Amino acid sequence: MAVSGEKRPPSPAPASGARKLMLALFVSLSALLYKQLHPPPPKIPDSPGGPPITANRTRLSDGRYLAYLESGVPKEEAKYKIIFVHGFDSCRYDALPISTELARELGIYLLSFDRPGYAESDPHPGRTEKSIALDIAELADNLQLGPKFYLAGFSMGGEIMWSCLKYIPHRLSGVAILGPVGNYWWAGLPPNVSWEAWYQQLPQDQWAVWVAHHLPWLTYWWNSQKLFPASSVIAYNPALLSEEDKLIIPKFAHRTYMPQIRQQGEHECLHRDMMVGFGKWSWSPLQLEDPFAGSDGKGKKVHLWHGAEDLIVPVSLSRYISEKLPWVVYHELPTSGHLFPIADGMADAIVRSLLLGDDDNTQSA
Repeated sequence: MAVSGEKRPPSPAPASGARKLMLALFVSLSALLYKQLHPPPPKIPDSPGGPPITANRTRLSDGRYLAYLESGVPKEEAKYKIIFVHGFDSCRYDALPISTELARELGIYLLSFDRPGYAESDPHPGRTEKSIALDIAELADNLQLGPKFYLAGFSMGGEIMWSCLKYIPHRLSGVAILGPVGNYWWAGLPPNVSWEAWYQQLPQDQWAVWVAHHLPWLTYWWNSQKLFPASSVIAYNPALLSEEDKLIIPKFAHRTYMPQIRQQGEHECLHRDMMVGFGKWSWSPLQLEDPFAGSDGKGKKVHLWHGAEDLIVPVSLSRYISEKLPWVVYHELPTSGHLFPIADGMADAIVRSLLLGDDDNTQSA
């Protein structure tokens, strides 16, 4: 019984408790959503909790490190120096398999490296289609390759060749573009060409690419959620293999280093590749002019190769671009799929074509 004149604490209004509950639910759901949308921090090599360093690495001017691998003849003895740029979900060990015999015959030094965020190269959250070209130029300087070098790039690395032709053409002696990924939104691509290539993808890949272009901030969630199928390329869907690819795929059994490729986390390698490769570019390869026009060398110096049966990267974009750029030598392999660069003898044929203009062992369209 209350003493007369004693004040009781006011009773909370029923609505006040409901508001607190709603606020708690909102905060919890927001935290859960944030966790779903934002990738975990990358496990940077040689950092606390990160993987150890096993590769040779070089420091770039912004403080990042690139891991690299040298093969072929010693660069001091080389007549030709080639930098190879690997594709999606790959690393420095996936360099173009040039034979030892050809390397010695022609005097070839081959440099491959882990692109940012892959294997043992530091991630680059600000990566753009321009920054990777500048990384390549700085890598060449750090390793003292001289004022000019050759480039070869496969798949996503093939797309990067266009960036190098735009941003560092003065550093290039010649370029081999192998099965390059294409951006369906590049300026100058007619709608019918873009749509033809678009619909050659599996529906789940159409969605994954659409998200990377229009909603890049959603790319991590889209490719990590389990509600519906995400990228079939990331999942290694066998439906993407052509008949020739199925014969070549056993060569991948030797890739004992595969766990290293994604060891920093998928976002800074695979997802970042998608966000940049299919992102909103301010320019298009169709706007490029011949970087070797007027040079003293003989013949054309940009070679574009693509398998007609490629089920991973539609060939139609390469066909159209090669038709519109007369300074590009186009090689279409009528029965090949995406993995043609590692087919027996193909790497040597590609390199001979690049360095010597020798197409005797290729089937060109």
